[in-house]
Amino acid sequence: MHAVRVERHEVQAGELVGRVICHDLRSTDGRVEIPKGRVLNADDSARVMTLGWSELHLLALDPDDVHEQEAGDRIARSVAGRGVQVRPASGGHWPLAAEHRGVLAVDNAALEAVNDLEGPCVYSLLDGQVVDEGEVVARAKLIPFAVSAQTLSLAEELAMASAGVVRVSPFVPHRIGSVVHQSLGERAMSRFRDAVGEKLGWFGSSLGAVCTASPLPTAIADAFASVAGEGAEIILVAGTKAMDVLDPTFVALEQLGARMIRHGVPAHPGSLLWLADWQGVPIVGMPTCGLFAQATIFDLVIARLLTGERLQRRDLGRLAQ
Repeated sequence: MHAVRVERHEVQAGELVGRVICHDLRSTDGRVEIPKGRVLNADDSARVMTLGWSELHLLALDPDDVHEQEAGDRIARSVAGRGVQVRPASGGHWPLAAEHRGVLAVDNAALEAVNDLEGPCVYSLLDGQVVDEGEVVARAKLIPFAVSAQTLSLAEELAMASAGVVRVSPFVPHRIGSVVHQSLGERAMSRFRDAVGEKLGWFGSSLGAVCTASPLPTAIADAFASVAGEGAEIILVAGTKAMDVLDPTFVALEQLGARMIRHGVPAHPGSLLWLADWQGVPIVGMPTCGLFAQATIFDLVIARLLTGERLQRRDLGRLAQ
């Protein structure tokens, strides 16, 4: 494609057909009569000649050029992965929306590769972000009014080589159990049930068995066994002194043969969260600040666990980004 500058006295309406107008043309009352980016047809061209202008800026498309209307749609569809739907174009871009509540996954390497090309443009929310059904998680567009077919095909190849440049993993209902230290107190226990129950409910799960335990390793180990015996697929722990490596909870976990994945995470608030694995069951040590209504790093961790993902040490380390 190449740019064409046209002065009014130099052109006839028929010469404008098939060219792309680079700026809005307005009527005398300021209304947009011919919007920028339109490929002019015969009717448009005739209308252009009735409007007041002295100079037009146009694009002449080459045979292998693809107009933004088609190109933008194709880019959007190529980057949309599982759980993401492409909405109709609006304001020059194609919104990509979550089909359900879940956690957004972004293939940042593929996203960077697509955006490194001249013309295609895709931008998204952050990888790992919790999103609601219908929420726009990304947008795709073409920066110029057209792009070569070769560039467009390369963008599609780069995007489709990924499992989905942007995708949303849905929440899966889980049976959630909890072990709570007796030292938490009855009032705090009630608040804990309400706050955590409300959070889990939003994710489509519910808080089931809650077992209180005295601060003895054997009692806490028995509480874990009791909650697991009732079918808990994830166990939350409240009341642990996270900075005390001799806290009876940690002693109990060692006795049970559980594996500590990470003790503390590089994020705030909630840096004292810890995560262990016991025979395939994630055990999440909740930071004190996350026991009640406040949003902490616990909300991000539990969300990912509730998609069925099983987090490892490096995954928790990446929460610093």
